[in-house]
Parts: sequence; C-alpha cells; structure tokens
Amino acid sequence: QVQLVESGGGLVQAGGSLRLSCAATGRTFSRYHMGWFRQAPGKEREFVAAISGSRGSTSYADSVKGRFTISRDNEKNTVYLEMNSLKTEDTAVYYCAASTIPTMALVNYWGKGTLVTVSS
Repeated sequence: QVQLVESGGGLVQAGGSLRLSCAATGRTFSRYHMGWFRQAPGKEREFVAAISGSRGSTSYADSVKGRFTISRDNEKNTVYLEMNSLKTEDTAVYYCAASTIPTMALVNYWGKGTLVTVSS
C-alpha cells in the first residue's frame, strides 16, 4: 500500500514558478514509476510528466516540455514537479500518481491533489 500526499500548490501570476511535492509512504517507493497528472475545470484528467523508478528516465506532455521538470528523491520518498513560465492554461488540480507501468497507462495509487491557479 502506498499513500501519496501532494503539497506546494497555490496562486501564482502568469510567468511565475511553483514547485509541487508529493510525499509517499511505504518502503517500496523506488519500485514505482511516479507521475503527475492534472485536471482543469470542465476537462478530463491529463498526463503531465513521469519519472521511472530506477533509472530516473523522464517523459513530459508536449504542453509542458521545456517548462516543467519532474524529479524524485528515493531517500526521502518524494517526487517533485518544478513548474516555470506558468501560463493561465496550467490552472488545474495536480495529482501525484504511482504506477508499476512506466507509461503511467495504469495508475495504482493517486494522491488527493493540490490546486494550482495561474492568474493573468
């Protein structure tokens, strides 16, 4: 069993930056591929970024490439999402996810989410 708790969301102006954190419980954190998804009002949840459990390989949605960076610290059981050059369209609830599949096609555990609001 893995529990995920996100933090770091808030209100930021367009062009600004935020860093999201996701703290995980459990001793098997390093075995999971970790990712971030987001859901904007009235839209479906979408993939944002992922990082593999062992090699730290990363992947990103085209909409955030070059602006967002995902990283993880297996010693601290934490995954991060550094978000720069934020746009109003980045406004969403951001969810942390853990998966046994590198592509995050099937998520085993979800966090409850943290709200990011980008104002113009």
